[in-house]
Amino acid sequence: MTFKGAFCALSRGLAAAGFLFAPGLATALEATLTAPGAPEALTKRLEQSSASLSAPARGLDSPLELLSSALADYRTLVQILYGEGYFSPIVHIRLDGREAASIDPIQTPPRIDRIEITVETGPPFRFGTARIGPIAPGSLVPPEFAAGQPASTRVIQTTVRGGVSSWRDAGYPKVEVGDQRIRARHAEAELDAEIRLLPGPQLRFGQMHIQGDTDVKTDAIRRIAGFPTGEIYSPAHVQKVGTRLRRTGTFNLVSITERETPNADGTLDFDATFEDLPKRRISFGAELSSREGLDLSAVWIHRNLLGRADRLRLEATVRNLGGTEDIDGRIGFRLERPDRLGPDDSMFYIGEAERRNRTHYDITRAVLGVGARRTFSDELYAEAAIGLNYGDATDAFGSGRKFRYFGLDTSFEWDKRDDKVSATRGFYVSGGLLPFVGISGTKSGAQLVADGRGYWDFGTDGRLVLAGRLQIGSVFGPSLSEISPELLFFSGGAGTVRGQPYESLGIPVGANTAGGRSFLGLSTEVRGKVTEKISLVGFYDFGMVGESAFVGSGSDSHAGAGLGVRYDLGGFGPLRFDLAYPTSGSTGDGLQFYIGIGQAF
Repeated sequence: MTFKGAFCALSRGLAAAGFLFAPGLATALEATLTAPGAPEALTKRLEQSSASLSAPARGLDSPLELLSSALADYRTLVQILYGEGYFSPIVHIRLDGREAASIDPIQTPPRIDRIEITVETGPPFRFGTARIGPIAPGSLVPPEFAAGQPASTRVIQTTVRGGVSSWRDAGYPKVEVGDQRIRARHAEAELDAEIRLLPGPQLRFGQMHIQGDTDVKTDAIRRIAGFPTGEIYSPAHVQKVGTRLRRTGTFNLVSITERETPNADGTLDFDATFEDLPKRRISFGAELSSREGLDLSAVWIHRNLLGRADRLRLEATVRNLGGTEDIDGRIGFRLERPDRLGPDDSMFYIGEAERRNRTHYDITRAVLGVGARRTFSDELYAEAAIGLNYGDATDAFGSGRKFRYFGLDTSFEWDKRDDKVSATRGFYVSGGLLPFVGISGTKSGAQLVADGRGYWDFGTDGRLVLAGRLQIGSVFGPSLSEISPELLFFSGGAGTVRGQPYESLGIPVGANTAGGRSFLGLSTEVRGKVTEKISLVGFYDFGMVGESAFVGSGSDSHAGAGLGVRYDLGGFGPLRFDLAYPTSGSTGDGLQFYIGIGQAF
């Protein structure tokens, strides 16, 4: 039965389906597909794409439903074969021995017990003639689209898409596909393909017309978008405009579409349609460990505070509930102003007040500052903020010690992970430099921190992942006793060395302990999936704290190792439970456990 005959039968079946539904009898259906001589991968793809073979699993078992699935398979299977370069296929689909295309849908059999699909692929074709043009300046035709190369509709489609895309990249947004002459010469097993492209005129960006239901002011949208009016058209510029607007976190929908007809002056206008997200959002978090107790946090966000896509974030944290240290906490705010500077820049204001009660120091601190953020891409950003810092501390060097300084807090983040909450490939690097100028007797200096993480999936599609982390920190300038304890480094706990008590490793000062001026942390994890939801993790953490600006061979160190379980919560990341035990150092003994959401790093 030819493909044309099958299509006619399908048309008759669709015409009758609205009027006649014959009930079928429940049967034990046998369905098979054979493709003699076909590559194994092609046979598997045909099986997976067949509506007839999957009908029972989809609850389709009546004769009319099975016949409809079989008729649809003629087109589906032939399209797959064309896509793989087989242009002389013969497809038979027999229902209890009868060709499906010959069965009248109005008079379906009372039952169907067996579906047999036989595919004869015929010879693989090669291109006899392969031409496409004109092509955009500087672009190339794929080498697969050439005389003598294996032919397939997939190669043709890829070539056409690439040709159109090249013209659009060159500033021709109205490029179209003109004449297409495709002829199969079965005797020679060759395919001739001649395709003509119609580039149309090169255009420049015109105006962006704002539409939709949004509470963000029009001038703010324009400043954030940075629409490139007057520049030569480029799809990359259109995508960048959309990305800038979505980055604010204000909009549920941002759609930038070009108009059908260019303007008489050679420009092309665009329509920008917006839909706002709910203005307010609140979220909560919790983390539990055996020594530090329970930490609770809450975040409240307003996405459009002043009508200019301003983003206000309020945070509150309470720590050490039921832990070995006194209860403390933090409140803070950050107000983002994305329309204050340039399209890829934003201004922000920050403030926070915190009380930290730690084993080795207590501090009441406050920060108030203003800064700017530069976004280079979706993966890379940097920011700098100048602020006034206040601290009143009690530590190993005394009580009531006051620290006042202006700081220029610079930082960057480069995130190339495939998944931010549970990465299997890629890397993440962040760093910060905080030069500070002391006032009211506080010494001046600088703090440097860096955090690098890497993830390797050894061809297991995320089922076995090796993760590694390197942390470094250093304070330059003042001596140890002249530095605020918030700028010094300790090791131990969930963020550094699991299995060791939180911030248990520092620098001995008499009978007390101070933070160090330098820190080195190393962590490794092997993550293996047991099921789609459950993973097991083995890990080892190492930390070193030094008295000078750089850790050395004489610096104290400790380590911990353990096992963990992860339960995937989808977009929230995995629920984490770790058991860890100290393996070296004198800062802790006994088993530690940690519970949280998200990977440890």
